[in-house]
Amino acid sequence: MSGQSGVVAYEISDDAITVKFRDGDVYLYDYATTGRREVEEMKRLAVAGQGLSTYISRVVKDRYARKWS
Repeated sequence: MSGQSGVVAYEISDDAITVKFRDGDVYLYDYATTGRREVEEMKRLAVAGQGLSTYISRVVKDRYARKWS
């Protein structure tokens, strides 16, 4: 992740991505809740190391399956 990202870590699985943000909150985004296309784009951005936080805030918004604080 770039130094400017709000994302500090992520974990990719077949049909989901789990994202940890700088504030410590962890979110699970999956095909069922977020959408396959969106999750696949999030995976691509995570691997690229840029744009994931922006994509989540602009496109995905609050469509997460689970949140841990």
